[in-house]
Formats: sequence, structure tokens, C-alpha cells
Amino acid sequence: MTKQDRKDPSIERTDKPAPKETEREREDRKQHESDNQDEALEETFPASDPVSPFVPAKAPD
Repeated sequence: MTKQDRKDPSIERTDKPAPKETEREREDRKQHESDNQDEALEETFPASDPVSPFVPAKAPD
């Protein structure tokens, strides 16, 4: 038995081709993917800590 991720395509072979999606279904799917990507980007912002404004003083002579 081969282990596989949930996202991997099924190993089972079928002779039935996948149903074609309509133009409307394709647009909806693409918009949903875009919305998900935008949301993920917003949730990861800022990706790093802000730059510290600290400037060290000169060492005494």
C-alpha cells in the first residue's frame, strides 16, 4: 500500500474523463483561489519585524 497526501491525485485509474467545467465555474474557481491567496498574504503581513530605529552612540575616547 502506497501512502499519499490528501492533495495527491487518486491512484485509482478510471476510464471516465473528468467533467468539463463551464466558463462560469472556471471564473468562480479562479476568483476563489485569488481571494484565498489575498487573504493568506494579508495574514502573513508583515513578514518580518520592523527595522529598529536604534543608533548606537559613539564609544567614549
